[in-house]
Amino acid sequence: MAEYSRVAKGNFTATGTSQNVILPFVPDFVEIWNYSNIKTAAANSVARAWWDNKLVDGNNNPTMLEIYNNSSAVVFDTIQTNGISTYSAGLSQQYGSSFSISGITKASQAVVTTTAAHGYSVGTTVILEGIALGTTNNMQLLNGVPFTIVSVGSTTQFTINWNTSLSTYTAISGSPSGAIVKQVLYPFLYAPGDNVIMSVSQAANASVATTMYHNFEPGQIIAFRVPNFWGMTQLNSLPNVLIPGQPIYGYVLSVTDNWTFVCSINTSAYTAFTTNATMTATTLVGLSYSQVLAVGDVNTGGIINGLSASNLYPSPQFPTSTNRVSTITGPAVRGAFVNNTSQGFVIGNGDANIDTSAAVTIIANGNIVYWRASLSDYANP
Repeated sequence: MAEYSRVAKGNFTATGTSQNVILPFVPDFVEIWNYSNIKTAAANSVARAWWDNKLVDGNNNPTMLEIYNNSSAVVFDTIQTNGISTYSAGLSQQYGSSFSISGITKASQAVVTTTAAHGYSVGTTVILEGIALGTTNNMQLLNGVPFTIVSVGSTTQFTINWNTSLSTYTAISGSPSGAIVKQVLYPFLYAPGDNVIMSVSQAANASVATTMYHNFEPGQIIAFRVPNFWGMTQLNSLPNVLIPGQPIYGYVLSVTDNWTFVCSINTSAYTAFTTNATMTATTLVGLSYSQVLAVGDVNTGGIINGLSASNLYPSPQFPTSTNRVSTITGPAVRGAFVNNTSQGFVIGNGDANIDTSAAVTIIANGNIVYWRASLSDYANP
């Protein structure tokens, strides 16, 4: 290692057959150990894998593997494609491959069915397009909204947080032309971010549900933007009729889950929030969605007055499907936006191009995986 080289290491418990690892740099070498497979040898499984950016054998993300073959014997230096690769999210959204949609159910949480295996997991964020265009079916409201997947029913089905059981929605079937879904590769470029609202309760402390992970923490300052179509316009932060020019803010009191939180605003006497308003020929013209967003005084994070360990200045976090992870930008005032443009490496789900009796994946759901990544400031050309 030279003077300005970087090294990071860690571990995770896999929630599927692929994993993103976020780092403060883009590595040029990655090494992982599948501790679960090392501890208990299993046929057709990976014990260790490593990748270097100098690998140039024409494969897609070629990765060197140490595996257990179909006889549970160790095989060294096997090359597999679709293995470890690096990524760096840009300043705008990037998308994965598109899949045609064959149907969407009429349910309290809509189930989307694709015509081919989608490869998504809980926590994947997707966008739907081309749904029920040119009709009065409120399924059109699903278009263009970022949804973080709630559950995965099968290789071709997943559930999103939107209530389509209401009277203005009609189930989608028959693989309508142009109806697609695509993954948002790096949805949390900024944390906490703006969130599309799915529902707001009428209560002394309103419960708010969003379509994707909201990223909020207790104590966060929030504001609402609610166009007339959605009903509860009293939530709007502007205008403040009591103090002109001063916005109306609320506080996050508690986090129910990654999609739901409770805030300090009393909505008991407010107009009901609805996603069931009647669609007309002109409704979609200029239609804006209801949003809830964080407000604050800084947007870069950092240590404030030296109180880095104080609960008043927590390190901003973003959620995963199983827990909440601190960003790398340090403490910040609650409510502030934090630049969370992601970079790091991805462990792919591998392929079947290995001489064993079954396909070999690098990681599997529940595997305990240790990793080490580095970036050298000196390398031979």
